[in-house]
Amino acid sequence: MSHTFSLSRVARLVGVSRSALQRMVKEGTLQSQNGQVEMDELLRVFPDVKWEDDGEYARVEEIKKKAFAKRIFERALPDREVLADRLFDLSTEYAAAKSLLTHYEQLFDWTLKKLDDVAESGGPATLQAVSSLKQWLRGQIQAAPKEAGRGLVLLAEESVMRIVSAQVKVLPSGHEFFVEGTDTILEAALRAGIPLNYGCSNGNCGECRARLVSGEIKKVHPHDYTLKEVEKNAGYFLMCSNTAVTDIVIEASVAGATDIQPQTIATKVKAVELLDARIAALHLTTPRSQRLRFLAGQRVRLSTDGVAGDYYIASCPCEDRHIELHVRRDNRPFARKVFDDLRKEDPVTIEGPQGTFVINMESRRPVIFVAWDDGFAPIKSLVQHAMSLEMAESMHLYWVSEALPHYQDNLCRSWADALDNFTYVPLSVDGGALDVAEHILGVHNDLTHTDIYAAGPAEFLHHLRDGAIARGLSPLGWHGEVIV
Repeated sequence: MSHTFSLSRVARLVGVSRSALQRMVKEGTLQSQNGQVEMDELLRVFPDVKWEDDGEYARVEEIKKKAFAKRIFERALPDREVLADRLFDLSTEYAAAKSLLTHYEQLFDWTLKKLDDVAESGGPATLQAVSSLKQWLRGQIQAAPKEAGRGLVLLAEESVMRIVSAQVKVLPSGHEFFVEGTDTILEAALRAGIPLNYGCSNGNCGECRARLVSGEIKKVHPHDYTLKEVEKNAGYFLMCSNTAVTDIVIEASVAGATDIQPQTIATKVKAVELLDARIAALHLTTPRSQRLRFLAGQRVRLSTDGVAGDYYIASCPCEDRHIELHVRRDNRPFARKVFDDLRKEDPVTIEGPQGTFVINMESRRPVIFVAWDDGFAPIKSLVQHAMSLEMAESMHLYWVSEALPHYQDNLCRSWADALDNFTYVPLSVDGGALDVAEHILGVHNDLTHTDIYAAGPAEFLHHLRDGAIARGLSPLGWHGEVIV
């Protein structure tokens, strides 16, 4: 029986993004059945992947280097009982495979004896034919196919991945992520940028309730919230208190912008990073027991020492307790505070989030991101969120500079270098807002199946939206945020 891999595991094994694999399936260059890829097909499409096969020691070292990497050495292994359960499941699977191989060996020996019986009952021609057939069969058994070594390493590496992580599929959204280390299912989802609905995250409110469709989970944290008996019988559990033992499928709701309740969190300054004389990146850290719930593209209110200001979050929701905001040097009191005397470990209170300039989690269409000056802050958050979700077929980023430089230009170029489906074009305002909009739209004549996320001045957004709709963009595909 042939071995199959999910697209998410194939992405990890061969170092290709899941969105790129989905594009290959759509184009017919990679054959997939119900999201599963046969081993022979994987080896056919990716013949140049360097599977180490020069001796068992080298093979194990390669597996350790690729599969463990920083995930293992910088973060904890799974809980001991979870690890034991995964090892038991894997050993059971291999025991079944070994039993099947033993049966095939016995069947082969039985076939050879039957052939000897046939030879004895026939004449010289039959004897010669049987002898040739037996010789051919032995040759086929001994001559392992050239792909066998690569297939062996592929299976070994996948086995290591299955021991240290479990895959989760979320219904009905279809999102997938991996639970690694000692993470709960909720922690792993948020780390992957998937905003599953939750409240307190410590087992009191029950907002992270989900239903287990298939697979095995394990409770790793106690919780005070009491599930009704009928809920338990239906498979409901709290994601903040459980981890995945095996690959699982769950039913859980994904939070939208209006689902997140306002929060007030006391943070501390991690750093004030001058990106340019005119703009600074303010890096904040939330307490260990809290994290800010927000969606990429939203804004918050910051306050310290009696001064306050509203700013867009520039970091990804997947960055755990780290919050990045871009503060422009101007006469607003909070901006003066940041540039003049805000220091490391100073307290800053966050209130929010606010805004509906967020990603459409259901869309898989190509995306165009457009930022004007420090409108790059919410766009940066959106881009990183889209990357973490691997949701878009392709991404194009246009950053327009008028009063500010492209202050994180190297970061944008690194995205373009790292991703084969990402392009970055820095632009300057040579004419007016209309000229810039027409320049961007001139590259994309047909926007019928596209999403646009743009942050900038109202006049520019007006020209960009009208021109995009004239090129076939659906009004539902337009997402604009006026930056004052």
